[in-house]
Amino acid sequence: MTEMVRAGSVELCAQAFGTRGDPAVLLISGSSSSMDWWEPGFCTALAGGGRFVIRYDLRDTGQSVHYPVGSPDYGSRDLVADVAGLLDAYGVERACLLGISMGGAIAQLTALLRPSRVSALVLLSTFAPGGPPVGMDPALAEYFQQAPETDWSDPAAVLDQQIDYQRELAAESVPFDEPAARALTEAAFARTLDVRASLTNHDLIRSDVDDWYSRLGEIRVPTLVVHGAEDRFIRPAHGEALARSIPGARLLLLPGVGHEFPRRAWGPVVPAVLEVSGA
Repeated sequence: MTEMVRAGSVELCAQAFGTRGDPAVLLISGSSSSMDWWEPGFCTALAGGGRFVIRYDLRDTGQSVHYPVGSPDYGSRDLVADVAGLLDAYGVERACLLGISMGGAIAQLTALLRPSRVSALVLLSTFAPGGPPVGMDPALAEYFQQAPETDWSDPAAVLDQQIDYQRELAAESVPFDEPAARALTEAAFARTLDVRASLTNHDLIRSDVDDWYSRLGEIRVPTLVVHGAEDRFIRPAHGEALARSIPGARLLLLPGVGHEFPRRAWGPVVPAVLEVSGA
């Protein structure tokens, strides 16, 4: 069951799986994504391996605190503070942070700015600003440039546009599971206080931390870097660069996976997360 949690100065919606006192894993979603994208089956698989798992709605997603459209009054450091506040709320001193895309950036920053709260890192489909100048796939960039304006007055059209977006980010070698994507997106939208804010405000978050790629060598916790081999948005070279730059990091490339975390990826990822997050 989800619950509202006081994390520092804000209210965030969160849910825990497993037994308090077990090694903790905090799941951090990507841009514009609520906790719904960490499916219960994945959370229970980790909890079944002896982990206390927490997922939560980032600011401006799900049922967590929302801000007016176009005016998110927070920055990267606030999102790091939210991580610490959530751990405090659940009585967790240190946790393995598992973040995807923007969530992976939040995880890295937490390890650099508040290292005492981090026991391990799992960085999924992400990068560090200041790293290799590898842009997204040109065809994907063209897709974004040509995308039509969103008709926020038509919820069905907004949903369809999001499904198209997910299809473009998914692996090209594997058929896109539209029914599953649609069901998950509908469930996430149904829980969201303001869909427009959730889909746009994260693009406007204050940048209040300098590029930190050159600081990755300061990270001293066990780190697993996971990247889709067919990620055209944040290409695999970024994951490879993270694994080279963080001392002792291990790289797990997922064949047939794009910028996504489909159920077929759980098989190799769950045991790898359990290994890196152990005690």
